[in-house]
Amino acid sequence: MKTARAQASAVRRPSRVGSTAELRAFQRTMLRALIQPLGPDDGPQERGVDGRPMAEVAASFIKPNARLDSLERLEIYHRMYWWRLIDCVVEDCPGLAALLGNDALDRLVRAYLAKYPSRSFTLRNLCSRLPRFIAEEPRWTAPRSAPALDVARFEWAQTVAYDAEERPLLGPAEIAGVPPARLRLTLQPHLSLLALGCTADEFVYSVRRRSALRAEASNAPEAPGRGRRQTRRPPAPGRKRVCVAVFRVKGNLRHLRLEPAAFRILEAIRAGLPLERAIAAGGRVKPGQIEDWFAMWMKLGWFCRSP
Repeated sequence: MKTARAQASAVRRPSRVGSTAELRAFQRTMLRALIQPLGPDDGPQERGVDGRPMAEVAASFIKPNARLDSLERLEIYHRMYWWRLIDCVVEDCPGLAALLGNDALDRLVRAYLAKYPSRSFTLRNLCSRLPRFIAEEPRWTAPRSAPALDVARFEWAQTVAYDAEERPLLGPAEIAGVPPARLRLTLQPHLSLLALGCTADEFVYSVRRRSALRAEASNAPEAPGRGRRQTRRPPAPGRKRVCVAVFRVKGNLRHLRLEPAAFRILEAIRAGLPLERAIAAGGRVKPGQIEDWFAMWMKLGWFCRSP
């Protein structure tokens, strides 16, 4: 009885792509094979998404060569694709890695990418839906799901702050004379407002400082990717309600703790409320305090012109 690979070797592959439609079909077939989750020991799954043996799927669009059969050739690209994505998530989420540990994070990332595969031309967006996934499937981060969600939100906000658009600043002269009941302000796209249930901001920065100190103290670079070493996990972030703004100033990442009233005002501004109603959303706050906040926010460049 023929093995699956032997049977696959008899599959007829088109000798050439004859049309744009055939090229599109070829690309989609290869894409489905590449993004299918890795199997045991990071090998291929036994069957493709259409139910056919994976060896048959590979043979339908990849030729064997003198050293490797079709499935083995596909496996090279399959592993490279997945390992690259996994390593990118780990690099973007050092706080999450420190909180969960490398093995748990590896399992989380594989499950995440299986449910939410990459859909962007840039790896920058790879973690955009990770907080959503952690909220939807907390079993992958248990028993630290609550802090894991906050850490993931904070680290994604850092990515946004690093390279999101920065629009022209709104100057005092453009605000003067507009009644507060009609004045609507716009916040910079790189500014994120986070209401957290733990001190995720302090935790992430402490992890980054520790990593920088280890890098300076060691002349022996760590092996990249799959050679990551297990390190002792730091204590989980403390449980505390904090409001945080994550942004950039002159190309530098910054974060700032906010008073709850200030946070509510900024959220109302982002929601598009007129300034008068936004200030009212902050609750009972002294006028002098509000003036100080707005002076600081203007200095930090948080208000911009509408697109």
